[in-house]
Amino acid sequence: MAVDPTAVLLGVLAVALAWPVPLLLARAKWPPAAPGLALALWQSIALAGGISMIGSLLLAGLEPFGYDLPSRISGAAATLFSGPLPAGVSLLHTFFLSAAVLLTAHLVLNLALTSVRSRRQRHRHMELLRLLSSPLPDEPATRIIDHPAPAAYCLPGARSVTVLSEGMIELLTAEQLEAVIAHERAHLRQKHHLLLDAFRSWKRALPWFPIATRAQDAVALLVEMLADDTARRTSGDTVLAEAIRIVDATGSAGAALGAPKDPRTPEQRRSALVAREERLTSGHRTVGPGVRLLVVVAAALLVVVPPVLVLTS
Repeated sequence: MAVDPTAVLLGVLAVALAWPVPLLLARAKWPPAAPGLALALWQSIALAGGISMIGSLLLAGLEPFGYDLPSRISGAAATLFSGPLPAGVSLLHTFFLSAAVLLTAHLVLNLALTSVRSRRQRHRHMELLRLLSSPLPDEPATRIIDHPAPAAYCLPGARSVTVLSEGMIELLTAEQLEAVIAHERAHLRQKHHLLLDAFRSWKRALPWFPIATRAQDAVALLVEMLADDTARRTSGDTVLAEAIRIVDATGSAGAALGAPKDPRTPEQRRSALVAREERLTSGHRTVGPGVRLLVVVAAALLVVVPPVLVLTS
């Protein structure tokens, strides 16, 4: 069986982007200094990995049907409806082609289902908030839950809201509370829920992939740091860090009645709070121009190269 060299190249790239590359990024020290840049790289890795995996299977399966991608697709389509199969087609080609189609459908359907499920959960949650909460005076987009545990979260939607618990309000000073609200509103403005849904979908589609869990955890922490960067512009590092430290000290963050279910363990939640606090108090939040340029070039190449290899093969 002849093997398309482009299919082999894409397969090698898919394997690299499925394990060693995300593992190295998850262990890297620079992402907290540039969370926006790190998020762009994570998205590039996920997109390029999916395209490379599907493209490799597709090109390998279509190899006997023509000399380039358009002729291979048209040849395969003609064979599907009228036959006969061209010489050289084997069971392995059929397997590769079927795997490409099924994997594409699996990933797309998981993304669609995750998006629909998240919207429905947010809608039900909003209905619940109307019963369990009351608006903050002079702040109708901020609602208060009567619960002693400190909690703050945002709920995206047609009428996005920021939710605070009575425990959080009693625990923090007015300045610290403003910093927390600014943090949550940054999540809403920057549409972080869409990014989290995408990586949640990746994990659900490939639950046997350990790197999918690692990627979701890394992205969840990075969006928190990105929201911190927005909040600290008005509140300052010290105020925001102190608010995080106080909430961490209670050991019950996010436990308020009505708060969205957090898939992380208490240890993971505390680890994220500690990482955010240390980042704000350490004073090291920049990356060198060389590293920044390297990451930008790598992200751009990951977005461009796999589709070009597939389309020009």
